[in-house]
Amino acid sequence: MAIVLAFVVVCTTMSFTINMHYCGETLVDYTVINKASSCGMDQMASSLSNTDCEQQVTQKSCCQDKTFSAAGQNELKPSFSSFSLEQQLFVTTFFYAYAALLAPQTTASTDFFAYTPPQLVRDIQTLDEVYLI
Repeated sequence: MAIVLAFVVVCTTMSFTINMHYCGETLVDYTVINKASSCGMDQMASSLSNTDCEQQVTQKSCCQDKTFSAAGQNELKPSFSSFSLEQQLFVTTFFYAYAALLAPQTTASTDFFAYTPPQLVRDIQTLDEVYLI
């Protein structure tokens, strides 16, 4: 499933251009990245002499270049800087309050398991006459 999702993300963000060269109605060449090479008819038209200039002006070229472009998505998620100052303040305050709410509560432990109390020589409470009522 992760591979499929990664493939979808790559395909939606990728942009490409297809260049096609037609000579008449026939597709002569197509490329995905580079400019399509011509069939040579345009070179023949440029090599005509100046006397054929009138014929060249009246005659339409049979060659045609077509380009198909597919633009990909540039921004996948909005950045934090695109928010206004009030929105940034609200988001950070909300996140801080929510994180503090879910933080584990630590209490000071008064139990000392590794500490042994001193030996009782006399009962100090009776000696000081302190009694709990």
